[in-house]
Amino acid sequence: MELSSGFPRRSSQQLGPASGGEDRISALDDDMLLLVLARLGCFRAAARTGGLSRRWRGLCASLRHIVFCDVPFPSLEAALGRVTRPPPGLSLLEIRVTDMQPSRDAAGVTSLLCAAALLEPKELVLALPSGYMGNLSPLFFLQLPDHVRFHQLETLSLLGCHLRFDSLLPCCPRLRVLRLKFNDRWGHYSIRTFMSLHSTSLQELSVDVENVSIDTVDLVAPDLKKLTVSLKAFREVNISILAPMLEKLSWKCSYSFINFGPWRIAKLWLQKAERQGELPSLLIHARISSSIVHGEAENSTQEIEKHMLAKFSVLELHLRPKGHAFGAFMFHLLGMNRFFRATQRLKVVLQRSSLKQECPLDCACDHPDWRSRTSSLTALEEVEISGFQGHDHEIDFLKLIFKCAPMLKRMIVRFPHEVLYRDHHGCTQIRNILREYSSVECYLYLSSASAAGLEHGSDGFPST
Repeated sequence: MELSSGFPRRSSQQLGPASGGEDRISALDDDMLLLVLARLGCFRAAARTGGLSRRWRGLCASLRHIVFCDVPFPSLEAALGRVTRPPPGLSLLEIRVTDMQPSRDAAGVTSLLCAAALLEPKELVLALPSGYMGNLSPLFFLQLPDHVRFHQLETLSLLGCHLRFDSLLPCCPRLRVLRLKFNDRWGHYSIRTFMSLHSTSLQELSVDVENVSIDTVDLVAPDLKKLTVSLKAFREVNISILAPMLEKLSWKCSYSFINFGPWRIAKLWLQKAERQGELPSLLIHARISSSIVHGEAENSTQEIEKHMLAKFSVLELHLRPKGHAFGAFMFHLLGMNRFFRATQRLKVVLQRSSLKQECPLDCACDHPDWRSRTSSLTALEEVEISGFQGHDHEIDFLKLIFKCAPMLKRMIVRFPHEVLYRDHHGCTQIRNILREYSSVECYLYLSSASAAGLEHGSDGFPST
């Protein structure tokens, strides 16, 4: 039987019947036995099987995947030393630590990596416990000796407490894939964290940061083709990225300080198309928050633009207006250079609250001058608005979109069914606007569950 385990095959031993006291499992060839060992999921457990019979002894040396998951941290280096150096064709070395204290055992991580380098794995996974221990930063400053090299290493995954990984890169001349995931479960956001990486071999980079604020991102990778980043920003971030060959991009950032008047930007997600025919997109989540200090629009604009690492064609905005007007905020965003020049498709999702909330008079959310804006959205061809309720400020926003988008081809408006009966005047205004722009295909939907689009001239409103 042909197996796809990838383990080296050794001819099986022909054994007699079990009635003579022979171990039947020993009749299996080495490929099958190695599959059993691999299923155990830990090298320590696999090594113990040598006590079953002579047939199992020494098989661990042929494992291509070696995993340590239940070995105490002080014993890990000695356990690595008992592995044949180097194992033939070691594909994966995975070390998962559960009992380490970062403030005490940081030096031990350096020594552990030196021992791992002697095994020359093609892929290394080092998982350290998450959390902040003691009064020291969870950032480990690793400095491996000059003679230490991971000659075969192509994929490196560092999980858990974050390491000063940039010092590892010179030791990995063939590194192609780097995955980083770290988390401070206690949320010590005051720690200043720098992410600096310069590599001429790296082709794929993934960074996932939880409860740690990144202050600086410095990336130079001329051959990088795929970049996936998820981070949090609790203060201004310095971003410098040089990756001219980048093909796939997913850049997610959560904020707590970017404000436009009473509006707060909560999340930003820039995604470069991964499939053929998909357009690169930018997704922004924003909400009204009366408890925040109003930020300066100019500084907020500059901070947003730092994250514009690639061109996009689709702009999707998820807004929680809480009864407030959104037109001024929307046209401030659309007035930014990177937005009005790039946006071909605009999607606005108005996420309503079940509680009825009203905007107070003279609220900062509704500056009157936005209705007279002369922004030219020359690239905009399609607009879709969900959660539209026909309020006066929403009607004004709809009018201004038509006015500022000379190349607009399609308008889609989705609104709750009850709007038809609560605000007939608003419905009439929408019909009048759509009829005024006869060159634009207009579609109206009653709630997001509606399936039938209605072309211009047949707006779907009940006759009266």
